[in-house]
Amino acid sequence: MVGMIGRRLGKHTLHCKVDCGNSQAFARAHGSTIGVMNTNLQGKTAVVTGGARGIGRAVVEALLAEGAQVAFCARTEASVKQALDELGAEDKVMGQAADVRDVAAVDQFLAATGQRFGGIDILINNAGIGVFHPAGELTWEDWRRVLDINLSAVFYFCRSCLPHFRQRGGGQIVNVSSLAGRNAFAGGAAYNASKFGLNGFTEALMLDHRQENVRVSLICPGSVDTEFSPRGRSVDSSWKIAPEDVAEAVIGVLKMPARTLVSLVELRPAKPPQK
Repeated sequence: MVGMIGRRLGKHTLHCKVDCGNSQAFARAHGSTIGVMNTNLQGKTAVVTGGARGIGRAVVEALLAEGAQVAFCARTEASVKQALDELGAEDKVMGQAADVRDVAAVDQFLAATGQRFGGIDILINNAGIGVFHPAGELTWEDWRRVLDINLSAVFYFCRSCLPHFRQRGGGQIVNVSSLAGRNAFAGGAAYNASKFGLNGFTEALMLDHRQENVRVSLICPGSVDTEFSPRGRSVDSSWKIAPEDVAEAVIGVLKMPARTLVSLVELRPAKPPQK
């Protein structure tokens, strides 16, 4: 049974598409919380791409708070080192600089994670970039870079994680997309294309591997208070979604009972500025 549920996440609005194993589970999903969140993340091993700052950093911190072991990657050694110094928890977290566009680098990072923590249970695909120009002004390199990082890299990580999941009897994947994967905007040709593609890939991945105890979820935030926006941070960003709000949604998805799959979460600012 498939249903849509909604609730408030702090000051923001959350909409979810939930696939439930039976009507009783669906009824529970319509309660005051998103289902019965009783899955313990203690001792699980999670991989987070783009985990040194922004949404990824908030997800890393939330996972550590839940007792998970976390391996994250970022673009540069400097950003990894700074994040590790700030996070502490040396026995629970590892970080590595990796080019997510490079299949060999992806495989090496995942192998190092498995060796350090004994396996992989969770994958959070968060790494992404935005290049915002009219389609006719995009360079070939701009187009390739956005599609390679926002879409192809997600495929690389998902495909390479599946053997790790099989060794554990299953796993969870959460792909962080954007409402820009559902709503195009001027100047967003490359970014929109990457996120529309990511949304379609995620749904197909879920259908391909759900019978293998691999749960695949898609989270689509609206405007988030990071430096990622094409206009950068505004003077008053209090109306935007905080990275911690997205991290809370990720944790909620991961903690759903094994019988229930949250396939889609949309996060929107509750009160965006009126135009």
